[in-house]
Amino acid sequence: MTVLRFMTWNVQNLFDAGTPFGPPTQVDFDAKLAGLAGVINTYAPDVLALQEVGSDTALAALQAQTPQLKYRMLGIPDPRGIRVALLSRRALNSRHDLAAFPAGVLPTQTGDDPPGPAGPPTVSQVGRPGLQATIRYGNRDIVVIACHLKSKLLSYPGGRFSPLDEDERARFAGYALNRRTGEAVALRVFLNTLLDGDGTRLPVVLAGDLNDEVTAATSQILLGPPGSEIGTTGFSQADSGDGNRMWNLAPLLPDGEHVSRRYRGRDELIDHILVSHHLVTRVDEVHSVPATAPLPSMTDDPEPPNPAIPSDHAAITATFNLAA
Repeated sequence: MTVLRFMTWNVQNLFDAGTPFGPPTQVDFDAKLAGLAGVINTYAPDVLALQEVGSDTALAALQAQTPQLKYRMLGIPDPRGIRVALLSRRALNSRHDLAAFPAGVLPTQTGDDPPGPAGPPTVSQVGRPGLQATIRYGNRDIVVIACHLKSKLLSYPGGRFSPLDEDERARFAGYALNRRTGEAVALRVFLNTLLDGDGTRLPVVLAGDLNDEVTAATSQILLGPPGSEIGTTGFSQADSGDGNRMWNLAPLLPDGEHVSRRYRGRDELIDHILVSHHLVTRVDEVHSVPATAPLPSMTDDPEPPNPAIPSDHAAITATFNLAA
């Protein structure tokens, strides 16, 4: 086999039936699983990176409907209980959880500064830790990393999804952006150590819900040394940065597929696959694959799971020809 198929998908609250964030009944849960599995089995990925997985039992239920993906690995949950995960046809080895902010990055403020000496609430690690593993393909290891950065959807004190006023909206949007930035920095610093200038030889895939568009500053942090993006004149010209770069495959999406989510009626591409130089030279095709068409339009208030809509995100897929 010389073809490697990769998929990343935010599967929107994959929690067990009857739990606070899951479908209300087992019938609804089964319908959600069937919708997800239909897309996964049609594309038949070798490796699948997932976001918004609520439990190992829910992941195992999805795995049971995608039997070609024999191996699974579940990440560390955030306070709401969602996490990233990996499903794979091949054994997943060398697990590593990417959580702590790197040296030099101060704790990030996440809420208002209350009266008194305690100071504002802060975090010093990735909210939903990234999950890294390796698969053996041919005669080499391929490193895969699943990630899910801080959401653009804002929440306010007391569990509100609407601000008291526009000043509060501005503050909490800033807190969320700063947090997402810290998470992107943490992932990029990890990539620096992993690649260590050897990305032309080392195959690395980082995939997930970045909660930002291709050109957003947070997304750009993950690329590493600037220049040589797909579609630019520098892409086909080798230079000293190639060994440390990651390339976002979004420019290779066909016309009409530059969307993975809809927000208030506007198409967004916030789910991404990034690869090292070794793989960017071996891409055959990239696609955005929704479970339902059109994608539902979301608002700032997360809606309960709808079994008729398995996920509010489209899956992003990439095929690589490793014989090239």
